[in-house]
Amino acid sequence: MTASLGIPFDRARRDPEFWGRLVESAVGAHLINGTRGSRWKVSYGLERDREVDFVLHRGRTVIPLEVKNGRRKRGLPGMKAFSDAFRVDLALVIGPGGGGGRGVSPASLSNTGSALKGA
Repeated sequence: MTASLGIPFDRARRDPEFWGRLVESAVGAHLINGTRGSRWKVSYGLERDREVDFVLHRGRTVIPLEVKNGRRKRGLPGMKAFSDAFRVDLALVIGPGGGGGRGVSPASLSNTGSALKGA
């Protein structure tokens, strides 16, 4: 993604805000590709002006996801607002250290697509 912008990888990596957008885009692309051909849908979550990066849903199963790139924020207000408003089966925080939900290392996502297709 940085190649088309003419931004070298090391410069992109040093810009936390830009890097965060790249990581979030990569996770979103992985989720969408991994759920193709399944009954899982990927969407965006917004509740009371607070966002959740992605929402996986299938039938009545709802899983909000927050993507973190290592910068610590205090709390996860979007995750909390979304979880309070909807019946959430599992909340995931993807990235180093996890957080308010269940922490998942990005490296462990390699089999997400096949796991979701079977679910």
